[in-house]
Amino acid sequence: MSSITSFRRFLLFGRPAGGTLRLEKARDARIDVLRGLALMIIFINHMPGNAVSAYMPHSYGFSDAADIFVLLAGVSAALAYGGLVEQGRFAVAALKLGGRLWTLYIAHIAVFIIVCGVVATAVTQTQNPLYIEAVNIQPFFRDTVEALIGALTLTYQPSYLDILPLYIVLLALFPAIYAAVRISPLLTLAVSLAVWQVALIFEITLPNGEGGWFFNPFAWQVLFTLGVVIGRGALLGVGLPRLRWLDAAALAFLIFAVVAKTTSGNPTGIAALNDWFDSVQLGSDKTNLAWSRLLHIGALTWLAIRWLPAGAAMAKPLLGRALGCAGQNSLHVFCVGIVLSIIGQIVLAETSFALGVQLLICAGGVTFLTGLGIFLSWYRIVTSRGASAEPASGRGAPSPRPSLSAR
Repeated sequence: MSSITSFRRFLLFGRPAGGTLRLEKARDARIDVLRGLALMIIFINHMPGNAVSAYMPHSYGFSDAADIFVLLAGVSAALAYGGLVEQGRFAVAALKLGGRLWTLYIAHIAVFIIVCGVVATAVTQTQNPLYIEAVNIQPFFRDTVEALIGALTLTYQPSYLDILPLYIVLLALFPAIYAAVRISPLLTLAVSLAVWQVALIFEITLPNGEGGWFFNPFAWQVLFTLGVVIGRGALLGVGLPRLRWLDAAALAFLIFAVVAKTTSGNPTGIAALNDWFDSVQLGSDKTNLAWSRLLHIGALTWLAIRWLPAGAAMAKPLLGRALGCAGQNSLHVFCVGIVLSIIGQIVLAETSFALGVQLLICAGGVTFLTGLGIFLSWYRIVTSRGASAEPASGRGAPSPRPSLSAR
C-alpha cells in the first residue's frame, strides 16, 4: 500500500494501514529540541524593547514561539497518554493526566505569587509604580483577596502569565479530543476549525477580569488538536507522504511571509490587500489565532516533519543537547523563564535599555535556562539510577531485606 493511501486512511479513519496498531517507543529529539528553542524565544520576547527580540521569528513570519509551544503540547500529550489509551489502560492514563493538570495548576499559582512579589519589591526599591501597570497586577494591589480568587479560578491573568492557563484548559480537553481523533482525525480537525470560527463570529471566550483571555482557548484549541493528530500519527508510526509540490508550496508561503513582514506597505501593489498587509506587519491576531498564523505554523510543521532528522539526531550536537534538555524539562524552564523575564524588564528599564545590558540579560538568561534544563536532566538520571540500584550482597555485606515486590 502506498504512503499516500496509508496516510489518507489514517486521516479518514484514525487507523494505520493493515489495521494493526504498532506503537512507536523511540523518543523523537525534534520535539524536545524545538520546544527548548521555543522556550528561549518566549523568554526573550517577554522582555519587549530589547534589541534581540527584533530578530526573533515573529519578525520574519506570521507565527511565533507561542504557536510552536501549543502545537508541541498537543503532540506531547498524545505521546504521553495516547499509548496508554491504545493499550486500554484508561485508568492509568486518567491518573497521569490528572496529576499533570494539578502540577500545571500549582505551578501557575506559584509563578503568579512570585511575580507579584518581584514587582512589589521593584516598586518599593525604585519608587516607580509603572511596573505594576506593565505586568497588569493592579488588581492584586487594589483588592488582594479578589485577585487571589481570580488567580485561583483562572479568571484573572496578569500579562505574561496567560500561557499556562491556556495549557491547563487544552490539556483538560485532551481526552475528548483524543477520542475524536481515534475515530477520524480529519473530521476532528473540521469540527475544531468550526468551533474556532463560531467563537470568532460570536466573540466567545473565557473571562479575564473585565475582558477575555489573551489566548482565546476556543481559537487556540485548533493548534492543540493539530498537535494531537500529529502525535497520534507518530505514535502509530504513520509517515507523511512525499509530496514535493506541497513542500514547494509550504516553502513559498514561508518566503512570502518573510517578504510581507520585512517590507513596508503592500509589496504586491494590489490595492485590495493594503489593509491586510498593514495588519500582518503590525502583528497577526494572536488572541483569536489569525488564519495567517495557522497557515504559517502549518507550513513550518510540514517542512519540519519532512526534512528535520527524526530520532535522536538533532540532540547529538552540543546546542541540540542543551535545547533538548530544556525541552524535556519544559515546565520548570518555562516558569523560571517567566520570572527571569519580569526581572529582566525591570533591569532594562532601570538601565535605560542600554544595549550592553540588553545583550547581557538575553545571553545570561538563555544560558541559565539551558543550564537549568541540563541540571534537571542530570538530576533525573542520577536519582532514577539510585532508586533502581540494589545493594550488592556478598561476604561481609548484609543481605538485603525482601521488598514487597519480591514477595
